[in-house]
Amino acid sequence: MRVLLVHPSPLLFSEIYLRLEPLGVERVGAALAAAGHEVRLLDLQVWRHGDYRRALRTWRPEVIGFSLNYLANVPEVVDLAREAKDVLPDCRVLVGGHSASFVAAELLAHADGTIDCVVRGEGEAVAPRVLEAFAGGPTLASLPGVVTADGGGAPPLLVPDLAAHPPARQLARRRRRYFIGELDPCASIEFTRGCPWDCAFCSAWTFYGRSYRMLSPEAAVEDLARIREPNVFIVDDVAFIRPEHGLAIADAVERRGIRKRYYLETRADVLLRNREVFARWTRLGLRYMFLGIEAIDEEGLRLHRKRVHVDQNLRALEIARELGLVVAINIIADPDWDERRFAAVREWALSVPEIVNMTINTPYPGTETWLTESRRFTTRDYRLFDVQHAVLPTRLPLDRFYGEFVRTQDILNRKHLGWRALYDVFGITVRLLARGQTNFVRMLWKFGSVYTVERLLADHERPVRYPMRLPGGARETARPGRDALYVHHPTAVATPA
Repeated sequence: MRVLLVHPSPLLFSEIYLRLEPLGVERVGAALAAAGHEVRLLDLQVWRHGDYRRALRTWRPEVIGFSLNYLANVPEVVDLAREAKDVLPDCRVLVGGHSASFVAAELLAHADGTIDCVVRGEGEAVAPRVLEAFAGGPTLASLPGVVTADGGGAPPLLVPDLAAHPPARQLARRRRRYFIGELDPCASIEFTRGCPWDCAFCSAWTFYGRSYRMLSPEAAVEDLARIREPNVFIVDDVAFIRPEHGLAIADAVERRGIRKRYYLETRADVLLRNREVFARWTRLGLRYMFLGIEAIDEEGLRLHRKRVHVDQNLRALEIARELGLVVAINIIADPDWDERRFAAVREWALSVPEIVNMTINTPYPGTETWLTESRRFTTRDYRLFDVQHAVLPTRLPLDRFYGEFVRTQDILNRKHLGWRALYDVFGITVRLLARGQTNFVRMLWKFGSVYTVERLLADHERPVRYPMRLPGGARETARPGRDALYVHHPTAVATPA
């Protein structure tokens, strides 16, 4: 079959700071190609809707598969599915991805028959079987994780071997458009999946059922060796939890003589516990680290259930500095903040050398706060669930809350630019253009025009075609059980075909 895989457009946040290659779609594409299908990938982060319409008319795919990792892309995916059925009434449409796994029934209802099924959970193993069902094979209802308008069948299964379908990177054209900060161009790679922690604001652990799996060092370095880009983002939710695993990959990288610059994400307690692993990787090219801090006081850490303390976070920052790493951290702004709280965070952020960013506390499907806070939502517009808009009541009037948020972002951005290059914006632009880093230059110049109070407020006024469905039985305080949260259960592993 001719299969067109589609990744949606970038969000406000990703449009500015990063644009990552669609690694999950590439893995599904590899599985479908191995099953004999003709696969193309259209990443709307770097292509346009006009290119999508052109592909419908000229290539006429028989199957269209959408990746829906971000909740804010729900309306776009539904509209694109409707458009596909208008042009190609006989094509089959499926949707998968992280957010799709939590809102499968709602997606199908919004699509009104234009989405044939939603694949919950990991897609590599089951996607070829979905196409078999489209061709008259097994029924969709018999496939694990597949949901149709008639309901869902068996629960989704974890793939048995993370190395079975390495990313089909050749599918992602315009690869030079992917970047994260100054790592431009930048590829992505996966060494592990899952997270054993249970932060209240996060849905990574509920998606994977709090499981944690590792790619073998041999498979990891084999995938790394295929990457042509000089820069690599390690996409693991928490890098190098198991020190022996990180060291084994490092050994394999050294044996192969691979030289890259790396960016990764990890936790403060993991860095404290496994300092020697991160030190080893700095010698291999690790330059940038995102460190999950989230809050600057004990109360905030407790509310987020980070299971670390302020002194651990501060010590981790010291270690990262000693290792010579450029560190980016994120602080989660709560809608309950007032001017004094924003000011305190600005004061703290200006007192440390790290790159500090801010997002807004947003309950997502799959998080505990989605079930406990959804009755207080001030909007049902999926597009506002992008950690850059307030979707819960704010203590301050909304315009003043956004004023503090934008002011804080602007101050932190100016600090970041000044620290990074010790030039003015024009000087940075000239230097980076000379190095061919057009993506990062675009980020610098777009920031001021994107983050404005007027734009954020105007986003709340847009008409809502697909109102979000709230979860049934939302509770104020009770902690939901894992059956209400998990997509995968750790014991549910697929049997190799």
